[in-house]
Amino acid sequence: MHEFRYLEPRTVSEACGMLAEQGGRARLLAGGTDLVLQMETGRHKPEAVIYLGRIPELQVIRFDERTGLTVGALATLRELETHPRVRERYPTLARGAAEVGSVQIRNLATLGGNLCNASPSADTSTSLLSLDAQVKIAGTSGERTVPVEQFWTGPGRTDLKPDELVTGLLLPAPAPGTRTFYYKLAVRKAMDLAIVGIAVSLVRQNGSCRDVRIALGAVAPVVLRATEAEQLIAGGAADAARLEEAARLAMEASRPISDQRGSADYRREMVRVLTHRALSQLLA
Repeated sequence: MHEFRYLEPRTVSEACGMLAEQGGRARLLAGGTDLVLQMETGRHKPEAVIYLGRIPELQVIRFDERTGLTVGALATLRELETHPRVRERYPTLARGAAEVGSVQIRNLATLGGNLCNASPSADTSTSLLSLDAQVKIAGTSGERTVPVEQFWTGPGRTDLKPDELVTGLLLPAPAPGTRTFYYKLAVRKAMDLAIVGIAVSLVRQNGSCRDVRIALGAVAPVVLRATEAEQLIAGGAADAARLEEAARLAMEASRPISDQRGSADYRREMVRVLTHRALSQLLA
């Protein structure tokens, strides 16, 4: 591994200042489960590594019935997997976190790191998109919040400016009647990347549903929502024909590639199958 400067800020503003000073030549270190490997293979060769683990405010997990869930960028995936309120109110996020690597990896890996790695097959990303998460960002010019679907701009690319970092995520409190679904299709049961990932959230009310969000992972350059399928299901009767058409629309929204884990045609078909399965379960 090449030589680099190692920096330890104690506040978010200090970290942003260090990023600005380095001018895009630094990398942020949280759990290190991705960055260390990328540096060892030479994929990234930063002149400085900025460790965020000394900033307490980035490690919070807090739930409020009115405002929802606040998760600091340094909250570990193991903490999310086992947190009682996350498991109770946001089970798809807990399940997504539980799918990442091994327990040893999840004890180090952070939600912020998983988010910023910007992999379209990231296990937490479909859950965050289906739960309408907002990303909190801080930089030298102040703070801003963006919808998670606008945060990813391509594989490995995000909306962050060179002097900015993610401080956390905000997830709205689930409405009464909310039902959710999460499924990761992979070759192996554990420690494998997704062939297809799907997360669905909807509110069932008086025989119909609203606030439908169908998130698809590993089938496009970024995690995406099947908006036409969502619109078809929202407010309509959950008959067999409507479910079949929604599943087809979700399949049409996907734009997968072929790789060693599966062909594009297989991925599209699995999007159709899994969307139908999710809606059938949630609307039963």
